[in-house]
Amino acid sequence: MSNIRRPAVADLFYPGDPEALHADVTDLLASARPAADSATEHAGQPKALIVPHAGYVYSGAIAASAYAQLTQPECIRRVLLLGPAHRFPFHGVAVPAAEQFSTPLGKVAVDRAALAAIADLPQVHELDIAFDGEHCLEVQLPFLQETLGDFSIVPLLVGDAGADEVAEVLERLWGGAETLIVISSDLSHYLDYDSARAIDARTSEAICDLHPEAISTRQACGRHPIAGLLTAARHHGLHAALLDLRNSGDTAGPRDRVVGYGAYAFG
Repeated sequence: MSNIRRPAVADLFYPGDPEALHADVTDLLASARPAADSATEHAGQPKALIVPHAGYVYSGAIAASAYAQLTQPECIRRVLLLGPAHRFPFHGVAVPAAEQFSTPLGKVAVDRAALAAIADLPQVHELDIAFDGEHCLEVQLPFLQETLGDFSIVPLLVGDAGADEVAEVLERLWGGAETLIVISSDLSHYLDYDSARAIDARTSEAICDLHPEAISTRQACGRHPIAGLLTAARHHGLHAALLDLRNSGDTAGPRDRVVGYGAYAFG
């Protein structure tokens, strides 16, 4: 029997009922806001996205604005899916033992050949425990399942890792149009509304300028995978476009302690 990683946050971060989940995600994608940066109109299919990973009621609309940029989803066969490890501290990049990840919408195959291709890198470790209860990759899967056709994932959790270490992994698996990179990260955490808007604006500027050194872990929980992507993006001559920048005070929460959400496309 295949080693399947079951969903940990269905009915918590998103609906556990398949019909309700399908309806929610398709509605979010259909209602995706126009890109804030008109350059995306001419950028074509993005190579990479940065998307938030909170509950859908909070950040689903912002995430949808990124997935709505995939204008040629039939080309994508593999998704490099990176996010920060919230629950288990470690150094480097963790890979799972699973052969499939499941959501209420079905199963997604893990590209075990891709994982084997990075297994010799010293920063890469099979660390299945890091994935236990982790939400940052899981909440992206229903969006990918509703947007893409037949695809596999390369699920990677990033611990305390340098930008060059993450970029080396991305470079090894960069591929062509068949490979999409998705970085899962929220921005500032638990600041008041105005403070969050100010710090998230600075973080957003650093992302769009491809300046990872200007982003601290206080500014984005996924600072390490973001830094790796920005480093690789500079090497490949990619340009970043802001798609949406809001926080939980704009979507579904109070404004005294908010979490920031940004969506970006790279092409």
